[in-house]
Amino acid sequence: MRPRKIKDKIYWMGSVDWDRRLFDTLVPLPDGTSYNAYLIEGSEKTALLDTVDPPMAHQLLSQLEGIPKLDYVISQHAEQDHSGTIPRVLEKFPDAKLITSSKAKGMLVDLLQVPEKDFITVEDGETLSLGDKTLKFIYTPWVHWPETMSTYLEEDKILFSCDFFGSHIATTDLFVTDEGRVLEAAKRYFAEIMMPFRNVIQKNLEKLASYEIEMIAPSHGQIYPRASLIIDAYKDWVLGPLRNKVVVPYVTMHESTKQMVDYLVSALAEKGVGVEQFNLAVTDIGKLAMALVDAATIVIGTPTILAGPHPYAAYAAFLANALRPKTKFLSIIGSYGWGGKTVEVLAGMIPNLKVEVIEPVLSKGLPSEADFKALEKLAETIAMKHKEQGFKRPPDVKKHEP
Repeated sequence: MRPRKIKDKIYWMGSVDWDRRLFDTLVPLPDGTSYNAYLIEGSEKTALLDTVDPPMAHQLLSQLEGIPKLDYVISQHAEQDHSGTIPRVLEKFPDAKLITSSKAKGMLVDLLQVPEKDFITVEDGETLSLGDKTLKFIYTPWVHWPETMSTYLEEDKILFSCDFFGSHIATTDLFVTDEGRVLEAAKRYFAEIMMPFRNVIQKNLEKLASYEIEMIAPSHGQIYPRASLIIDAYKDWVLGPLRNKVVVPYVTMHESTKQMVDYLVSALAEKGVGVEQFNLAVTDIGKLAMALVDAATIVIGTPTILAGPHPYAAYAAFLANALRPKTKFLSIIGSYGWGGKTVEVLAGMIPNLKVEVIEPVLSKGLPSEADFKALEKLAETIAMKHKEQGFKRPPDVKKHEP
């Protein structure tokens, strides 16, 4: 991909990774991703913001072929998908200085072995003049590492936000054209990467409120020509209300747990509660993470194996604990053969969740009539608690009026 003009003397550089399907050997990428770098040419100095993942280094270096001089390379985030090509860029432009936050400097020395003589560190709110263009560095920590910063181009009112406000999409569209598609991808990205840091992100959003931001250029995904689109979405995901929705991640071995899940989902739906059901044996964990962003309740379904939960169910509990959604209630359903401590084990795996645990329903073998009645009661309890909290139906769940 060739450099692409964003505005006068401001260019997108980087790489579109159409084929990548897994990030950090963990996060699914159903739509690929991009690694965005940005070149800003001032009347006196030229700066490159971020680089690309090392396997894509040749593309960025090719884009820089026509650039006679680079004065600054700005590293907003030390993770290698953005910083990994910095050594090769500095090798190509040996007089360039590497600008980063004071906290990121040590990380870049450790991760990339960049010589200390190449660095200039900047503090929160510090500015850098390129002549007729001025960069202001804004510390935005924990989106999603502690050293991350954003860069505000004052004259053009563009926020270069690095991982903040990003999305994983491979596309030739430089700017957001399909807002619905991008918001879904951005919500997945938020859920998988940003959700554990909601409280800090809230403070970052408050800090950015004092800036007049017309455009946001993240380091993954498309550029937002209407900055309010993604800022308002983040405000909703961070501060917005929970939905009248239950997420049911489950695994089944001999269909006993599946029968219980099917019954509970049907009972909840009859009571006007929205449900998102995930078979953990085949599910996309990104979609599960997205569902957790605004779900009021989680119900984990699992058979008992060796006196404890199935490993897939344990993984779902571990994932929820790591992502720290705003969820208010949690319960467990499933079957067992002779006994065990499934409930105790799963409950012990979610210390980060500030939830009320609703009485679990466990059946011995196939669920009996008594077990189905207990599931009916569980559905009634969940519906009542959602109503008491004032949770509204998800937008995609509609009650049929006779």
